[in-house]
Amino acid sequence: MIIAIDGPAASGKGTLARRLAAHYRLPHLDTGLLYRGVGRIMLDRGFPLDNVEIAQAIAENLDLADLDAEKLRTRDTGEAASVVAAHGPVRQALLALQRTFASQTGGAVLDGRDIATVIAPDAEAKLFITASPEERARRRFRELVGRGELADTADSYQAVLADIAKRDARDSGRADAPLIVAPGAVVIDTTDLAIEPAFAAALAAVEAALR
Repeated sequence: MIIAIDGPAASGKGTLARRLAAHYRLPHLDTGLLYRGVGRIMLDRGFPLDNVEIAQAIAENLDLADLDAEKLRTRDTGEAASVVAAHGPVRQALLALQRTFASQTGGAVLDGRDIATVIAPDAEAKLFITASPEERARRRFRELVGRGELADTADSYQAVLADIAKRDARDSGRADAPLIVAPGAVVIDTTDLAIEPAFAAALAAVEAALR
């Protein structure tokens, strides 16, 4: 069984993906970490994020075992990931890795921006998790303040909201694998949902898809 979960930044898709993976005892892949990994390497080595050839080469040699989720959650890494993810050759380089993960025996849960449209279009269950830009910015803002990356000020929140708007435009407007709702996907808006009711809605959608 493959569960494909798409959605914009800070919509809650990662949290729901992890919960569903634990519930069904399936391996989980946050595909955004792949792009964060590429972006982080580009930043650390001083490469321009718009250098497609270098980004592609890094993507082709990326190892899942080297990805540290905690270290890749920083604000600058997220922005870098959004930039390199818009490069078609980078997405192509990571395609096989993601499809191999999805096709493993027993199935898997994957979340990202193009799981149900490109990576696993034949997934048994497809979810699209969303929330208002303002709520997603509040979530990311609280996370960054908690990590000590931002000051708890109105200006900082507005900066995060602007980042969210930029990423949404980049993710939805790119020519290669834009963020869209896949045919047959169940849309869950988590703007006004706490984690438990959001998980209940996601679980109900998966169970309905499996009937």
